[in-house]
Amino acid sequence: MQDLILERTAKTPQVEFMALERKLTLAGRSIPENSIQFYGPLLEWVQLFCPGAEGRVEVHVKLEYFNTSSSKCLMDMLKRVEASKCDAEVYWYFEEDDEDMEEAGEDYAAIIQLPFKLVETSEAH
Repeated sequence: MQDLILERTAKTPQVEFMALERKLTLAGRSIPENSIQFYGPLLEWVQLFCPGAEGRVEVHVKLEYFNTSSSKCLMDMLKRVEASKCDAEVYWYFEEDDEDMEEAGEDYAAIIQLPFKLVETSEAH
């Protein structure tokens, strides 16, 4: 399966969905004009990749900020990983003083039935 790589912009995160490494990474800001349009290809990629993934799949979320529509798309993506029954683990990164991102990670962890690790960092992603 082809990797999905998108460069970060001022409004969209860097995307590195690496099939061979079984590593899905989102990093930066997620405030696209049209979240459904931006996240559509990501959701399709996850839908195709995760059910057949062999071995542990790591999902790394290193967002410094995301808007409400991105939040829904992110939830949809995590739910697709969860529904695929692949062996996945989510790593949710937040800066040490960013209580909002920490709480967002806790909220996702409470909803998504996947192993979830909150990772405190000292710098922006």
